[in-house]
Amino acid sequence: MFGYYLQLGLRSLKRNRALTALMVMTIAFGVAASMTTWSVFRSVSGDPIPWKSSSLFVPQIDNWGPSRNQTNGGEPPQALAYMDAVNLMRAHRARYQSAMYPVSPLIVPARTGGHPFSEAGHAVFSEFFPMVDAPFKYGSAWSAADDAKRARVVVIGSRLNDKLFGGGDSVGKTIHIGGTDYRVTGVLKPWNPQPRFYDVVNGSYHVHGEALFVPFNTAIDVGMRRNGNMNCYTPPTEPGMQGEEQSECSWVAFMVELDSSSQVAAYKRFLDGYARQQQQAGRFTWSPNNRLRDLPQWLTYMHVVPPNTRIALLVALGLLLVCLVNTTGLLLAKFMRRSGEIGVRRALGAPRREIYMQYLIEAAMVGVAGGVLGLALTSLGVVGVGLVMPANIASLAHINVSLLALTVLVSIVATALAGLYPTFRAAHVNPAWQLRSN
Repeated sequence: MFGYYLQLGLRSLKRNRALTALMVMTIAFGVAASMTTWSVFRSVSGDPIPWKSSSLFVPQIDNWGPSRNQTNGGEPPQALAYMDAVNLMRAHRARYQSAMYPVSPLIVPARTGGHPFSEAGHAVFSEFFPMVDAPFKYGSAWSAADDAKRARVVVIGSRLNDKLFGGGDSVGKTIHIGGTDYRVTGVLKPWNPQPRFYDVVNGSYHVHGEALFVPFNTAIDVGMRRNGNMNCYTPPTEPGMQGEEQSECSWVAFMVELDSSSQVAAYKRFLDGYARQQQQAGRFTWSPNNRLRDLPQWLTYMHVVPPNTRIALLVALGLLLVCLVNTTGLLLAKFMRRSGEIGVRRALGAPRREIYMQYLIEAAMVGVAGGVLGLALTSLGVVGVGLVMPANIASLAHINVSLLALTVLVSIVATALAGLYPTFRAAHVNPAWQLRSN
């Protein structure tokens, strides 16, 4: 019976090709718009490290005071001052912790004739890599001893390894960075979490993954300039890195791993105790005003999901709703023009459920055709999303199997929903009235 209704539906759709094409295009445009924006929203709103995000925390220490934080709702600065970051690292109250700041040093290729180029990276501590589960292809991170002695070592990303060493095992080889030779201890696999959860203070989304990681203390020692934000209530009293280190400016990101609620509570007590110590030392003149948010809370607080992606998704869903309403009207007009046919079938004993099945199958066929066309339009939409979205956001949109399957599914379900009311009306045609009128 299902195959029979498929044949009837196909004949009906062929009978009025213009109306069929209009319904298919209406569904296709609505589905393509919603799926294109969904592909972007899904990329920017997902949990970048779901197996561990509840164990990663971002501490904030109020080193500005309530009078300076009024414009921020009383919240402490989003990053730490250098002296606070160093003190937290020395205290080592978490399983893993790392201070970090973004860098963009100049790299000089070893091969003759190679032109220097700059690459983005981060200055971090060795504990950063196990904390964020960074995947290694070759080698490993440097050691805690390397942190302490400010060793000239580096971990590089797969893209930089391809560029400098042809993708081979480069552990032990040397890279000339910012006028200094660094020994490669490890090479990461392709790794570019979105958002860049470990340092959203300095930007959430990046087209390429990090090219390199150098020891935090080494970067400070050689004066490797930061490539990120620095917020100051009062400017540093001295120029250069030395002034930034001694100032109350917030520019160092910080993350810790805490594996239980008791560890979280203990670390929060430690932060408050540290702030009271600074108060007793005369540095702070206010009561502790610290925060300790886990990663999901931190990403929400930092508004990592861009508002324009939410707005675009709502607009696209609204467009899909309008398309469904229009499709409902077209299906209603199409089905009710066949009232005479329906009346004859009902008079011959066809139950309402058979009428429902016939016309819902016909509506689903429109959905399948709309889904196929919607796939092509979604592909074009993903390619052209950069025309309406920032480049770093648009680059996250991509076509995969799940998006393709979801596009077809949404198209079929949406069309079936649009066909419910027209099918209901068709199934409740009065056969006696139809026979008399004909």
